[in-house]
Amino acid sequence: MRAAGRSVRARLRDRIAASDPGLLRLTAGLRTVGAIALTLAVLTLLGADVHLLVAGAMAAMVATFAIREKQLGAQAVTLALGLPVALVSVTLGAVLNARLYVGDVFFVVLIFCAVYGRRFGDRGTALGLIGFQVYFLSLFVGAEVSALPTLCGAIAVAFCSSALLRFAVVPATPTGVLLRLRLAFRARLAQLVSAQLDLLDAAPDEMDKALEAVREGTARLHETAMMIQAQLEEGTPDESAARLVQRRIADAEIAAERLGLLLLTSRSAERADTLTLHLPGAPAPSVGQPAVPDETTATLRRDLQALRALVLRAGSGDSGTALAHVRNRLLGYRDEENLPPAPAAVQDVFRGIGEAARSVLGLRIALDGPQDESDDTPATARSREELDAEDAAIDGGEGPAEEQETGLRRPTTRAAVQVAVGSALAIVGGELLSTQRWYWAVLTCWIVFLNTASTGEILVKGYRRLLGTVFGVVAGIVLAGLVGQHTWTAFGLVLVLIFAMFYVAPLSYTLMSFFVTAMLGLLYTLLHTYSLDVLLLRVEETALGAACGVVAAALVLPVRTDRRTNELLGTVLDRLAEVTEAAVGQLSGGPADELLDKARDLDQALADLRAATQPLTHPVTPLRARRHTARYVVALLETCAYHARTLAATAELLPTHPSIAADPRLRGAAGRTVRNIETIAARVADEHAAARVETGPSIASLLGSDAGTPRYGRITDRVLRHLERLDEAVVGLARPLGVPMAEPRT
Repeated sequence: MRAAGRSVRARLRDRIAASDPGLLRLTAGLRTVGAIALTLAVLTLLGADVHLLVAGAMAAMVATFAIREKQLGAQAVTLALGLPVALVSVTLGAVLNARLYVGDVFFVVLIFCAVYGRRFGDRGTALGLIGFQVYFLSLFVGAEVSALPTLCGAIAVAFCSSALLRFAVVPATPTGVLLRLRLAFRARLAQLVSAQLDLLDAAPDEMDKALEAVREGTARLHETAMMIQAQLEEGTPDESAARLVQRRIADAEIAAERLGLLLLTSRSAERADTLTLHLPGAPAPSVGQPAVPDETTATLRRDLQALRALVLRAGSGDSGTALAHVRNRLLGYRDEENLPPAPAAVQDVFRGIGEAARSVLGLRIALDGPQDESDDTPATARSREELDAEDAAIDGGEGPAEEQETGLRRPTTRAAVQVAVGSALAIVGGELLSTQRWYWAVLTCWIVFLNTASTGEILVKGYRRLLGTVFGVVAGIVLAGLVGQHTWTAFGLVLVLIFAMFYVAPLSYTLMSFFVTAMLGLLYTLLHTYSLDVLLLRVEETALGAACGVVAAALVLPVRTDRRTNELLGTVLDRLAEVTEAAVGQLSGGPADELLDKARDLDQALADLRAATQPLTHPVTPLRARRHTARYVVALLETCAYHARTLAATAELLPTHPSIAADPRLRGAAGRTVRNIETIAARVADEHAAARVETGPSIASLLGSDAGTPRYGRITDRVLRHLERLDEAVVGLARPLGVPMAEPRT
């Protein structure tokens, strides 16, 4: 019974870890709700009225979510600085509330300063948020000068409550977050293997659904790997240890993605294209199940289940004989041990399982330290020796700092000017709608500029906020009718809605806006200002604020979506060229380079591009052709990044891996690919560029290699395959981007 209970708890823990990597959303929700609840409790004991309770709750929420630094010491400094900023802001709000024009001008200046403060990093962003939101709070509760002492006291209680929750009750240290992200990576890796199992067993009419699950699992695993990379520097003081974890995470991600491609190939009538794993909605290849004995399929299914068990138990401290036996059997496939008689594509899957098991072994050693080696077979011992040699070769390094833009070209300065103009328009229009609640339009204008960088992104964010607000108004009407004048019932529902708001915020901006609006309906009920007209006014002000934001973004120092995506596309291509050239150079016998850092920069640039193309790929966009082109280009770039990442990981093994030797011919053979990437980048930067993409013989033929008889076990053949796939994907980018093709050389 105890074992069953532990198993259930472990499955539940893994499911939660996979759904919320690092428990970041859960922690944010609990910390915010806890701070608000503690503030309400203290203020109630002090005999505060409802207005002070609402002000304290809003201040506690602001003081909690505004702080984004990773180290606790930095968080404490920012929170300490935030309190005087909040007190000054609420005081000015109370003083200027009755002075129409002076108050409006000051509000616009405050908004400009708050957005401009982002250039000073997380602390500047936090203090700007606190200043703006607390000024908004003073308008919301109708702060007056006579009530300032008690209002400032409520804000001080809120900040103290936030500090207590942040540093004592729900602390989140970089080390703790990184540990939870590691658990999430293992859980998502196991989920991906489960999806690959379903792909193996899928009937022909279920292949598209199974492939979509593998595609989603691969993307979720990559997302977690990126989150770990972002936490490594702060969460792992030892630079060598951080780079070791970085390498092992990359190895596991590459091995898992390769295994999915091999499984897809084994189920297909012909070799599967890597693009199929990255292009959402792409149909599965036609099924051509190889004629293999039932026992071979059963063995393959058993080994995939064993790999999943190996992943899940890697972090449990379980190192028993059964686990060692499973590990040894899977690692044996790397040495061609016990490969069943089957077509080459199916045998490749078994070898891929062996490579994945090797990556899990490396991940376990990197995260959990040395393991018991008493049950090792020769194949396992060889894998350990390779891993130890790679670990010993790790060295740290710093990349060059990127050049920063200045003046009005600086993103923070441009955004500050845009949001100030948009807010001025929102104030004028908002006061025409309502002289009492005009600030809702300003709030919406402010919010649609947060974390956006182009007109298209602002338009999409404004649309989502309006949609969430409309549905939130309906929910607010229902909830207000249910709670009536029951103050503590309303506050209880407010806490539930705030938790939901923070928990879903990274997943859906529309849902977050829905919960915010529903919560505001309850707050209006508490302040005895609730009415259907007020909630409808909220929708009108939201639409006005979003429109003002879009107008300001489109007319004042505009950054068109095309320009923004082209800039980011150029950055991705530059990073891709750097990774490819450096990896091939190292594989050709050149000096060692910071390949892990270059690959990480490529992944981050691609993530930025993916986010920037959301206005082009949004379901409601009327430009269907552009949507398909944007999705196709991003999928091709993800394919290129996968092959470049694999080349970089393979090059990192030099000179420690006994089966990898430098081949000087690679540099010349891959030169065409690098030139093509640079040609496409030049064309994206200047549509009048005259260079053309080169085509010609395959990479393998340039090296004099027989590509018709590849051998999976030879690393050099794998390098060739990745170079060829990368070359094909780069040439494939030319057509949708309008880059002309040169005549093939004879």
